[in-house]
Amino acid sequence: MSNPFVQIVEPLDPKQPLKKFFNLSKLDDVRYARLPFSIRILLEAAIRNCDEFLVKKEDVENILNWKVMQHKNVEVPFKPARVILQDFTGVPAVVDFAAMRDAVKKLGGDPEKINPICPADLVIDHSIQVDFNRQPDSLQKNQDLEFERNKERFEFLKWGSQAFKNLRIIPPGSGIIHQVNLEYLARVVMDQDGYYYPDSVVGTDSHTTMIDGLGVLGWGVGGIEAEAVMLGQPISMVLPEVVGYKLVGNPQPLVTSTDIVLTITKHLRQVGVVGKFVEFFGPGVAQLSIADRATIANMCPEYGATAAYFPVDDISIGYLIQTGRNKEKVMCTKRYLEAVGMLRDFKNSSQDPDFTQVVELDLCTVVPCCSGPKRPQDKVAVSDMKKDFETCLGAKQGFKGFQIAPDRHNSIVKFNFEGHDFELAHGSVVIAAITSCTNTSNPSVMLGAGLLAKKAVEAGLTVKPYIKTSLSPGSGVVTYYLRESGVMHYLSQLGFDVVGYGCMTCIGNSGPLPESVVEAITQGDLVAVGVLSGNRNFEGRVHPNTRANYLASPPLVIAYAIAGTIRIDFEKEPLGINASGKKIFLKDIWPTRNEIQAVERQFVIPGMFKEVYQKIETVNKAWNALDAPSDKLYTWNPKSTYIKSPPFFDGLTLALQTPKTIEDAYVLLSFGDSVTTDHISPAGNIARNSPAARYLTSRGLTPREFNSYGSRRGNDAVMARGTFANIRLVNKFIDKQGPQTIHFPSGEILDVFDAAERYKQAGHPLIVLAGKEYGAGSSRDWAAKGPFLLGVKAVLAESYERIHRSNLVGMGVIPLQYLPGEDAGTLGLTGRERYTIIIPEKLKPQMNVQIKLNTGKAFHAIMRFDTDVELTYFHNGGILNYMIRKMAS
Repeated sequence: MSNPFVQIVEPLDPKQPLKKFFNLSKLDDVRYARLPFSIRILLEAAIRNCDEFLVKKEDVENILNWKVMQHKNVEVPFKPARVILQDFTGVPAVVDFAAMRDAVKKLGGDPEKINPICPADLVIDHSIQVDFNRQPDSLQKNQDLEFERNKERFEFLKWGSQAFKNLRIIPPGSGIIHQVNLEYLARVVMDQDGYYYPDSVVGTDSHTTMIDGLGVLGWGVGGIEAEAVMLGQPISMVLPEVVGYKLVGNPQPLVTSTDIVLTITKHLRQVGVVGKFVEFFGPGVAQLSIADRATIANMCPEYGATAAYFPVDDISIGYLIQTGRNKEKVMCTKRYLEAVGMLRDFKNSSQDPDFTQVVELDLCTVVPCCSGPKRPQDKVAVSDMKKDFETCLGAKQGFKGFQIAPDRHNSIVKFNFEGHDFELAHGSVVIAAITSCTNTSNPSVMLGAGLLAKKAVEAGLTVKPYIKTSLSPGSGVVTYYLRESGVMHYLSQLGFDVVGYGCMTCIGNSGPLPESVVEAITQGDLVAVGVLSGNRNFEGRVHPNTRANYLASPPLVIAYAIAGTIRIDFEKEPLGINASGKKIFLKDIWPTRNEIQAVERQFVIPGMFKEVYQKIETVNKAWNALDAPSDKLYTWNPKSTYIKSPPFFDGLTLALQTPKTIEDAYVLLSFGDSVTTDHISPAGNIARNSPAARYLTSRGLTPREFNSYGSRRGNDAVMARGTFANIRLVNKFIDKQGPQTIHFPSGEILDVFDAAERYKQAGHPLIVLAGKEYGAGSSRDWAAKGPFLLGVKAVLAESYERIHRSNLVGMGVIPLQYLPGEDAGTLGLTGRERYTIIIPEKLKPQMNVQIKLNTGKAFHAIMRFDTDVELTYFHNGGILNYMIRKMAS
């Protein structure tokens, strides 16, 4: 059927009649001008894709009527302009596509129908680790080791880039996905198939929201959901509420964008924005650079919103020119946005749209701060850091507590490193990493760190040699301007050499600590510290031996590295004493905002971006030399421990199976609140005593060859064994932290995988009990795939993180939610019962279902299939099964 809105199509430039756009201002509807700018993008996509099948006229009306419909839990479809993936989530996506081709062929269909329809970019940025640092050739050594470890994965991805249309691979060593997206991939306005329309994106990484800072609407989805979008399916979403976040005032001279984002993160956590859009407005936005806005938008998952949108303004347009985009295309972008009423002037309050609610922050109230020691939303003013950490030492085990006995708070352990004697104590910094897309994309904080390093070196300060220091920029542009501005030399002198271009420490690829340091930490049971300019600091994520981890701006990372401890009051205590005996305080070397801006104006120039990005797809010689097969169907290597055909589609038929009641399920694990995807599906190193390690050993590998869980996401045998394998897992069945549970039929305490295998062999279904915010953190499809392979049929939780709930749905695992006011405690659940979950024949979104226990007790829970589309996926046994049946029929 033809598009019912074809009458509002017109050329943007009469001289180019074939380049058209849907002119939303011609809708002649007063509601349009009152819509939040983020909702206007959803509206445009619905109008442009309206076919009365996947997208209906009724959907367009619901979006136009947002002010009324936002509170009515109405479902709308959204077709993003493109998809972006990183390699941790990209490899399993390509594995799934390869396996889907095999499945379609088995069912008699054309396997080449399994092909991205929506354009997709995959940036390889999660594989490199900090194995070498403080050496002139650290970068090359780390990159060589990355290729040695990941050759199979990289060959497979190269095959994928040739076998699948519309899939572009950005090779390793190019930068971090979100920074490459910001500086290079983002269009702001698409020019495709004869139409102009707003750029929008979904990504298989929760920090995809960083691109919202440039005015490109984007957010993270599960890998499973992204695959469906790549195959041409719209995202089915509940029309979101939009919180207007008004910024006023000017930041204080010593405040960085990191301080602003940590303040906003805590504030919005308190406001409560889970599942909502946040849209920034007010005169304070005009004070922020695009890099500052991107930093704020990047941390959106940490305050729980779906998107954190900054509409496009003249500063956005200027950024496109600064980063080397084609000037003619940029002017066309501006013309289009003006024509459809999507160009914002933040100083003009008459443009302010309607919002669900408005909250305000005066930027002048922001003070320098960090976040930690275990969660990004736990903001601590720098002036309070020493006192706060010392309180955490003795506090009860929890998000702000380590439960160290009072008589051990001042424990000291002596150790020897490279022939010199040192001491470690609670609060000693052992990792200091300038890393992560959140901050390395921002020239103001990166140059601020460089200028602070320069002043520190000139003042005679050093960093202790056992501290694992590193600098992993988000793109080659960062190295370029640090070098050209003359600060790179000083960063290197303090140990902050470039060790790689990738997520590295922020994703848990921090590499090993020196053995003598690990021995000292273990001997004293010390709460050692990692300080990183990242966005995640959950337990067990950064490094197994850093129990406390703090997020901080790049200059503060260097400051704490010099101090060597988190237990310092910068206002009263010196960073160090130089060779002349002079005390040097942080205020003596902290660069002013004016200093930083002067250097930024001089050295961050368009030529740098053009030079770096024009050769991005061909600059990596090792990647170019990889030999990949050219077949359209992948030939699986049974000897590979990286790439394996998954069992998801074994026994799949064209006929649908009727969902059955889950009978007499055992509880595999019982959790409290805030169980993250890091707990469910670790991305860090593979512990030597774990089921995954035992499997790899049985395949002839040594511990040195284990690599990380993240790098082995293409092998379901490793990932199933790595599910719930986090050493900091807190299972209520066990009285200590660790990846174990009780196998109730035998009463034995086993590793989680081993217990699940016993249950599976006996034919027993499993469920998981959890508290609030189950599945918080990174968007990991294996956090849903892993439990599915363990035999988990349902999760019963108080609430879910948005992406993780979607992933569970995508794998056919039922997300159940306690009724309001109820939880395991109020219902008297111990987790030792057996659960029968009654699945009715006719299912409706968010319906209540009955759960019966073998004790005779019964209660109801909400089945969190939120839309009819999600129910369709469930009836098919998951979203990928649905797509296979669709393509094979």
